[in-house]
Amino acid sequence: MRWIKRPRIAFFSLTSCEGCQLMVLNCEEELRELSTRVDVVNFREATDLKRDDYQVAFIEGSVTREEEAEKLKEIRQRAETIITLGACSTTGGINALKNRFSPEYVTECVYGRNPPNRLLVENIPAMPVEEVIEVDYRIPGCPVSKEEFLGFVKALVLGIPPGLPEYPVCNECKMEGNICVFEKGVACMGPVTRGGCRAVCVSFGSICWGCRGLLDDANTDAHRETLGNHGLGDDEITKRFDLYSSFYIHRKGRCTKTTT
Repeated sequence: MRWIKRPRIAFFSLTSCEGCQLMVLNCEEELRELSTRVDVVNFREATDLKRDDYQVAFIEGSVTREEEAEKLKEIRQRAETIITLGACSTTGGINALKNRFSPEYVTECVYGRNPPNRLLVENIPAMPVEEVIEVDYRIPGCPVSKEEFLGFVKALVLGIPPGLPEYPVCNECKMEGNICVFEKGVACMGPVTRGGCRAVCVSFGSICWGCRGLLDDANTDAHRETLGNHGLGDDEITKRFDLYSSFYIHRKGRCTKTTT
């Protein structure tokens, strides 16, 4: 990876809530310095400026329409570096939950039996960005951590390949001094979820929902057994894994339910 002096960066949205881009804007104290290190040439949430001479593209959201797939291909042709921003673009995210059902069933649930304009409700299985184009780096999370985002930008400026932790959220729970939620009689996804968030959800009294995606070497069979031993039934266990990793578990939108 080469050093990029004052890289030109752009932000793009696919199907998403745009919460990850909002988290970037929450870098309030750091934004002034950031603006001296990079040129933001396309960022709909922050500026009216819209240029196509970007070098680095941050992409939020999953692909749920053919139009978005075509948009990605154009971005890939222009950008030297593609970075997915958040769970939806990295793993398919919550959007991929719909892939368990047929497109007709999903459309009917949202728009009724007779949608006003089928061209406006195009519905293909939700998928992460890497299923359409090559991705260089990924920032997971729902939303992303602003510290991790800033670390990626710093690495780009310095020409250092950014990386992600290869340990589970459980490690960070221990570092933050949290009592394991399993000891409290509650189950979570921390043992199989990639760390890097400083266990923020558990630290604030919740559980790990798995928004950063499964570790590459996650022992999912063992964790399913653990969840079962803590009182979760098969359906609830499946829901826990599906919440943020549904695309890769069910692979490319294989439907399991049809319109009734």
